[in-house]
Amino acid sequence: MINALEVYRSLPRYVAARAVGGKLPGLLAGPITPLRLVHRDAPRVPGEGWVRVRPRLSGICGSDLATLHGHTSLYFTPLVSMPFVPGHEVVGETLDEAPGLPVGTRVVLDPLLACEARGLDPCDACRSGRRNRCDRITVGHVSPGLQTGFCADTGGGWGGQLVAHHSQLHALPDSLPDEKAVLVEPLACAVHAARRAQVDDGTTVLVVGAGAVGLFITLALRELTPAARVTVVAKHRGQAELARRFGASDVVSPSEVIGGVRRSTRALRLEPERGSPYLLGGVDVAIDAVGSAGSIDTALRTTRAGGRVLLAGVPAAGIDLTPAWFRELDVVGAYASGGDAFATAMSLAAAAPLDGLVGVSYPLARWREALDHASDAGRLGTVKVAFDVRSAA
Repeated sequence: MINALEVYRSLPRYVAARAVGGKLPGLLAGPITPLRLVHRDAPRVPGEGWVRVRPRLSGICGSDLATLHGHTSLYFTPLVSMPFVPGHEVVGETLDEAPGLPVGTRVVLDPLLACEARGLDPCDACRSGRRNRCDRITVGHVSPGLQTGFCADTGGGWGGQLVAHHSQLHALPDSLPDEKAVLVEPLACAVHAARRAQVDDGTTVLVVGAGAVGLFITLALRELTPAARVTVVAKHRGQAELARRFGASDVVSPSEVIGGVRRSTRALRLEPERGSPYLLGGVDVAIDAVGSAGSIDTALRTTRAGGRVLLAGVPAAGIDLTPAWFRELDVVGAYASGGDAFATAMSLAAAAPLDGLVGVSYPLARWREALDHASDAGRLGTVKVAFDVRSAA
């Protein structure tokens, strides 16, 4: 038996969270969220190549908060199975032996539940190394689930034990402490996003958002691409300081972004009769790292004709796509990671200035405090909030 936080199906709570969760974040950890702390059976090993993993640290991701806020699209409903234990940013240790992984190996989890994990012959996407595009995430050894942390059978990082296929596990060097290792999965997503942006020499880039996603994308852009100028939209002073540390050329507030991009790119600013201003001209590439209607709108309205808008956050509803049509923008997504992104992310985690980014770790018993903190992390000067699953109180 293990302690775990469990998301369960409740339409009334989903509707309530969707209606007020974003306006009153404190209620996220209160009576309206479909989340509970339970004492439950540990997940069983579903097949050959699977091992038990004991989490040590598990991050709280923006997609986790979006789920609990009721902001996640109903598009995902056939891609998850309930009840599930959240947590896909996981550092843990193996409890069983796996190929190349003796018992007790400290590992980081690639949460994708693709063909190999499901005991299936690889689909075209998996065969080409793009497991984030797997077409078979609803069949095979385990229940539907696009990732660990959204699947009823695997458990997740917000619990005392999970199961993972050996293909999902990456051994960690002793030199990489847990507090940096727990950032490897979001860093791998940032590596993938930076590559999907297709940045060439001289490219100007706007990153909308300076939470963990935006900061790590800024770092990946600077380390892995020849971007000429990277402007970051940061809401809070601490975020702005970190954006500069990670390589931003300029940092602007949300209220300054149109003017800042206009000046740096010599674009023309237009004011519609109703709605937000926009630019004729603008950056070559805009990356939305938030997923809100406002942040995506900002990205669309500041990108030059024929440019690229990359969606790196889970998109909200109610987006005006007129700029994409009128300016012939390439709008692309960047979901999870693929290829060698995890290996690259581990190298970045070892070399980048990541000390102190995990601001605080909470035991599962203090989950309400943890979620409140994570929901207000930017204002509080925190980049990443995590659960310390080893701690009891």
